[in-house]
Amino acid sequence: MARRVDSPRRLKAPAVRPPLEREFSAGGLVYRRRGGEVAVVLAARRHPESGALVWTIPKGHVEPGESSKAAAVREVREETGLEAEIEQQLGDITYWFARRDAEGRARRVWKRVRFFLMRSRGGRFRDRDREMDAVRWFSLDEAERAAAFASERALVQRARTLLAGG
Repeated sequence: MARRVDSPRRLKAPAVRPPLEREFSAGGLVYRRRGGEVAVVLAARRHPESGALVWTIPKGHVEPGESSKAAAVREVREETGLEAEIEQQLGDITYWFARRDAEGRARRVWKRVRFFLMRSRGGRFRDRDREMDAVRWFSLDEAERAAAFASERALVQRARTLLAGG
């Protein structure tokens, strides 16, 4: 006996997915060597509910017509006050999230953040823009513990390997 293909349970309306947006950001894990020790910079914002500092690798949006490298250098300067030089690409992080637009409609966002390993060339934290609540140098061990996200902790580990010559 033939099955009916127009049964109500088979003709469910397809789920409507919110529109997809793509975002691209870039950032840099800035390091310095002093007395044989390596230190890296993390920047933090306060968590809106707990008030705790959330430490991350400096990063931000790539502007139209801007390269990922130029965006990373700019964002590091804006968020930390430091001048830094890119040495090599450290890695990409990609993830999905949802947000609402100005009209309250749901939007799905696919985001890629490209990170670079950068050597400090000078500057002062006090010269940064005030979008970050705190900026400081960390030993590599401290940075691995302090970084808020596992994906960024993995980048600190990769930087450790690269800086050790591997």
